Amino acid sequence: MRRAVVVLGLLLGVALPSVAFAHPLGNFTTNHYSRVVASGDRVYVLYVLDLAEIPTFQEKPTAAKLLPKIQRGISVQIDGRAIPLHSLRHALAFPPGVAGLRTTRLESVYATPRLLAGSRRLTYRDSTFPGRIGWKEIVVQQSDGATVSSSASSRSVSDELHAYPRDQLSSPLDVRSASAEVVPGTGPGVAPTLSKGTTLDSRVTVHQGGNGGFAGLISREKLSAGFVALALLLAFFWGAVHALSPGHGKSIVAAYLVGTRGTPRHAALLGLTVTVTHTIGVFALGLVTLALSAFIFPEQLYPWLNLASALLVVLVGCGVLRARLRHRRMHAHGHDHHHGHHHHHDDQELSMRALLGVGISGGLIPCPTALVVLLAAISLHRVGYGLVLILAFSLGLAAAMTAIGLLAVSAKKLAGRLRLEGRVVRALPALSAAVILVLGLVMTVRALPGVV
Repeated sequence: MRRAVVVLGLLLGVALPSVAFAHPLGNFTTNHYSRVVASGDRVYVLYVLDLAEIPTFQEKPTAAKLLPKIQRGISVQIDGRAIPLHSLRHALAFPPGVAGLRTTRLESVYATPRLLAGSRRLTYRDSTFPGRIGWKEIVVQQSDGATVSSSASSRSVSDELHAYPRDQLSSPLDVRSASAEVVPGTGPGVAPTLSKGTTLDSRVTVHQGGNGGFAGLISREKLSAGFVALALLLAFFWGAVHALSPGHGKSIVAAYLVGTRGTPRHAALLGLTVTVTHTIGVFALGLVTLALSAFIFPEQLYPWLNLASALLVVLVGCGVLRARLRHRRMHAHGHDHHHGHHHHHDDQELSMRALLGVGISGGLIPCPTALVVLLAAISLHRVGYGLVLILAFSLGLAAAMTAIGLLAVSAKKLAGRLRLEGRVVRALPALSAAVILVLGLVMTVRALPGVV
């Protein structure tokens, strides 16, 4: 009994919103920062690389692999002429991330040859890791007799990738070049120093609601039968919480079931479709991450998945709206001819293709945290445990979507039993179809910038 209480307490600690050490910019991000310092008669560059959990898992980074990429990707020009950068020193650490996975922090310092006296035009560019999403920041400073005039910032807003500002997490900095007028001083100046010890190995923390607790379920050292059972319940809970977060087409599911002859069976089928789609999506993205990372980055798939989901909703909305308008015309035609019997129109029936389309659109975009759990399970040699956690998470997602669908169906039935009348009530199915179409168009407009 005591053991069960202890396990339950631990799990509740995981379940409640807490500080989770997932990367604040997302598990996919590759973040880099450059401090360009004119010091004495030289220019020094401190380059900092911060890889989140998934790039770290993919790259399996070492200094020997990363440093040549960085040195090829950064450049300094003086008066329009490229000058060489010499590597001085570096430091590499792997701060802990979420679900037992590691992140990467690499700091490296470079120096130019001695600059000639007089005012010089300095241009610095960072072209490292093209195609990867993340934070990109450059600051320009002066010291030891050198003077700098630049429009670039002289202070890091991210504390050199140690603490990202909360108000910029949704739209991270994207600075890839900086220019300055530099007047060199005398002597070699002072090169930037590297972080040491706990500063180098410290992890960036941010308050996480949502799914931080779900990822924490995979990394517990000792697994008992009781812990696994309760972990599955909590994974189910986090899946339901995830479904209630923005996205996943909750409004679309409700509008679709109101705008058609939806039944509880159809709501359950929608939930099942969401479960299957989301689970397959997580496994497919995991396969891409593991096997195809040399050809495609997994984060590049998300904009296309968003667009595909949006277009599915547009197609469903068009189909439902067309069916509702056709039904109204046929209904009016029946009244004109005074038919005494009830017309049963096929277009009132739920289209199985449209039903599947709504379900697929709700589960098409895999939760990044579920992908982290899958990769952590592989890393920790707990593949079976990870798979059942992801399945439980997807079932929770589906249960929440099904519940929303059942509420919509029940509300529609209640309106019928109360014999609510009025133009708005009679027009509700057509209005619901229009809502689906409008939501799909809005989703499409939002998704397009990511793929253009």
